[in-house]
Amino acid sequence: MSENIEKNFGKSTEELLAEEVENEFNLRRQERKALERGWQLNMNFVCGNQYCDLDAAGEIKEEEKDFYWQTRRVFNHIAPIVDTRLSKLSRIRPALVVRAASEDESDRHSAALASGILAAAQEDADLDGVISSATIWSEICGTAFYKTVWNADGGKTVALTGGGGKVCEGSVEVVAVSPFEIYPYSLAEEEVAAQPAIIHAKALPVQDIFSAYGVRLEGRDVEEFAFAPYARTAGASAGGAKKHGYELVIERYMRPNAGFPNGRLTVVAGGKLLYDGELPYKNGDGGAREYPFVKQVSIPLAGSFFGASVVDRLIPVQRAFNALKNRKHEFLNRIATGTVAVEDGSVDVDELCEDGLVPGKVIVYRQGSTPPEFLNAGSVPDEFWKEEEALLAEFTKIAGTGDLSENADSFAGITSATGLQLIIDQDDMRLNVTYGGIKRAVKTIGRHILRLYRQFATDLRLLKYAGKNNVLNLFYFKGSDISSDDVVLEADSELNMSPAQKRTVIYEILDKGLFSDADGKISVSAKNKLLELLGYSSLAGERDLGELNRSRAGEENLKMRTGVCEVKNYDDHKTHVAEHTAFLLTEELSSEAEARICEHMQIHKEKLKENENDG
Repeated sequence: MSENIEKNFGKSTEELLAEEVENEFNLRRQERKALERGWQLNMNFVCGNQYCDLDAAGEIKEEEKDFYWQTRRVFNHIAPIVDTRLSKLSRIRPALVVRAASEDESDRHSAALASGILAAAQEDADLDGVISSATIWSEICGTAFYKTVWNADGGKTVALTGGGGKVCEGSVEVVAVSPFEIYPYSLAEEEVAAQPAIIHAKALPVQDIFSAYGVRLEGRDVEEFAFAPYARTAGASAGGAKKHGYELVIERYMRPNAGFPNGRLTVVAGGKLLYDGELPYKNGDGGAREYPFVKQVSIPLAGSFFGASVVDRLIPVQRAFNALKNRKHEFLNRIATGTVAVEDGSVDVDELCEDGLVPGKVIVYRQGSTPPEFLNAGSVPDEFWKEEEALLAEFTKIAGTGDLSENADSFAGITSATGLQLIIDQDDMRLNVTYGGIKRAVKTIGRHILRLYRQFATDLRLLKYAGKNNVLNLFYFKGSDISSDDVVLEADSELNMSPAQKRTVIYEILDKGLFSDADGKISVSAKNKLLELLGYSSLAGERDLGELNRSRAGEENLKMRTGVCEVKNYDDHKTHVAEHTAFLLTEELSSEAEARICEHMQIHKEKLKENENDG
């Protein structure tokens, strides 16, 4: 204890806090070292560097040949399996909507506004691209993370400053984070929110650090594996790429507790304290402050923060397959090239070793001796072919992704479309756990996006997004207008189907008449939605007047809480009367507002009666 006191004597509080964070980071990095080496091994196998393994010390080393003549070619089946899984998982791009808290017209309007904000934010943040990037990490390493932050320099420019700078309205950014950058407090705690603390460590250029925190650092050569995962040499595969003029930025997030009711964020780089304060984002339920991270796992593991990858399970099969193929090729080489037996002293052995038994070669051997001859190498044993077929089947079984085009002979007797569809559904069943992980992560990201807009969008801003029937909707809103953040997935985005499968389902529903109205006709809105689902939304040119009138009537309902709305001659009076009546039956209104709406409805009824008399 006296040594610690002497060691810390003369240090400021900031220096002690920076040292504490760095020590905690080094401890967690050491605890997670074995997992990191496993991820590195996975990445080497995916890229084709498959003759490496972990030594007794847990470091990646290059495997040596037993004999100089051994072939060590790589027959990579892991990479195409990962490509197939990524291709199937790319179908999951959930369409996020916000569910209204009640049937109250104001709640429905708020939910529609929040859905529009979410749709616009998804496009601005390129959420599809971020999901693709994160899914690559989760498929190879087992786990990936999303970090949802508020960028004060994003969005539209609202003002210019005197120094040539600008003031922006701000926007939400969603970033894919590799598992190499996340260090949890406990490796045995499964949920992000349950972790007492989480460290995010990432190497950044010193210029970016100065721009963000106003602290100038000298910079150094920082080695991070995440920058060069596909290095082929033993030394590079065990470590990482060196980046010059960088510094490791360590962000320690602590969840709210008795000592820190709003949590704590401490940022350290180069031994200096860059920031220390409460958690910046109110992204939890009820305005609570939580971590800005969302976890996505490929295969969940009970009692483990990090998930598993299918690559972990494929590596032993890949090793056996490489060994089998190389031994088989060596056997074939012996059969094709031959092994020559020569009696000692009968021929010039050096010449024979150099040229071999070239066709047409004249061999001079000692009189009375036995001429050179090929030894009978036999044929490749059947066990080689059987084992190869068994290993290929094992690849498919473990990966959970079969290819019907490669295994067409197995289903040659199945001619029923229903039977083939059942085989396809069974083939994709193993991916349902991974599908579910992506959906849960995206729903949580949607909640974070809305809560960040609620917190930081304090001034009015204009929102543009394509609404129903491809109508451009314009809204002025601010954060306080977002009262609903119950994000759900649209029904069609729950289906893990290819475009061809979706079209087949749509045609079947259409044949059953489920899209038809009471008169047996397909409404304009249903027709436009069908064309959109079939991929021909450009042909959906006809406007749905009924939907437009219902939307206008809903806006009038909100306005008549406090004021009067004018009845237009071009209104669909029947639709307006129905919407206003529903509003009266479902809302708790003041007597003045109720009287205004009833008077407004009476005008609609009179207009409707006039039109009927004219007709």
